[in-house]
Formats: sequence, C-alpha cells, structure tokens
Amino acid sequence: MHAPFVLYGGTFDPVHHGHLAIARAARAALRTDIRLMPAADPPHRAPPGATAAQRADMLRLAIAGEPGLLLDERELRRGEPSRSVDTLRALRGEIGDRVPVALLVGADSFAGLPQWKAWRELFDLAHFVVASRAGSDPEQTLDPALGEALAGRVVDDPGALRLAPAGRVLYLRQPLHPQSASAIRAAIAAGDDWRGLVPAAVAGYIARHGLYRGGGVNGAVAGPQV
Repeated sequence: MHAPFVLYGGTFDPVHHGHLAIARAARAALRTDIRLMPAADPPHRAPPGATAAQRADMLRLAIAGEPGLLLDERELRRGEPSRSVDTLRALRGEIGDRVPVALLVGADSFAGLPQWKAWRELFDLAHFVVASRAGSDPEQTLDPALGEALAGRVVDDPGALRLAPAGRVLYLRQPLHPQSASAIRAAIAAGDDWRGLVPAAVAGYIARHGLYRGGGVNGAVAGPQV
C-alpha cells in the first residue's frame, strides 16, 4: 500500500494560519506529506495580490522547519493557467497510474467542482480530501450532478485512500479558522491589525515588501476567499 501523494493547491495570497491548520490536519489523518502548491494563474479568481514568486516565498517561510509540509512549485513552472485536470494528467505521466493521489480542497471549492475543467475526469485521476467544519453536512447543498457523482465514493477511513489510486472522497472534519486571505488583504489595505493572522515570518515578508497596501498587483483586495 502506498501513502497518497497529496496536493493542496490554492493562491495562498497570503498563506495564513487557516491554511496551515488544514495542511496539518490532513498530514495527521493521512500520515503522509502534504505538498502546498501555489497556483500560477487561477482562471476563476481575481488576479492575486502578490506575484507568484512572492506567494511561493511566503509559503516557503511559513512551512520552514515544519515536518511533512512541502512546497510544490509545479504549477508555477508550467507558466500557463492553473487547472487541476492538467496538473493531475502531468503528475500521472510522472508517477504512473498506481500511486494514490489526492487533492486537498476546502468544502466551498469542492462544492464548485462542476465548474472546473473536465471535472468528472478528476475522479479518475485523484481522490479528494475535503476540509469541512466538524458537525457540518457539506453534501447537503451540493449541485445534483456532483451529488450523483459522489455515489459510492465517500469513505470514512483515511486508510481507504491507500487502497486505490483515485476516485474516493474523504471529509476531513476539523475546527476551521475563521480568517480568509481576502479579509487579511483588506485589513492590510485598511491599516487594521492583521499580523496575528499569518505566521510571523510571513508578516515580516509582507511588511518588508509592502504587499497589499496600495493599487496595482500588490493592492488587489477584492475577490473570492481562498
């Protein structure tokens, strides 16, 4: 049995304590490394507030010395819009079809899966690990097509992801942090207190580089939460 190859993608703009809590919970539940994978050019979001290189730098600082949390820059190296199906197809070309692969996503992102490119194919390429709040029922409000696609796929035991290369869904139920990257960007732009919402090394980087304070690419404060 192989430990799953887990990718946790996102803009991480900036990475914050909530992101790290999800990664740590997945690491503990799955007993494997979690690869945090910043998106180069998210096709369904407003432009990131920091450059791809800056977001990777912040992730590198956030996970420095943290066992089992790794930076994965494969989407940044591709230099094209980041779409999960393309990333997974390329990954399968590297590691083959037998190794379990999992995408770690938030419940809101998973609910929007039918808007993703070739979304049904994703179940042939990877498992899904869905970070949801303890006591919530994320399946209650799913798109009917997605609900139908989940039939027979949901598992309760993290070990079940080791028994197949793809196709299963595990809900990772945990206390979730209330902050969001968009709220942090807005707080920085407004001059409000924000430093406690991100790792200290990330706060120092944001301050040194003047990120999220003004207009242009570093001042983008609108857009969906990540």
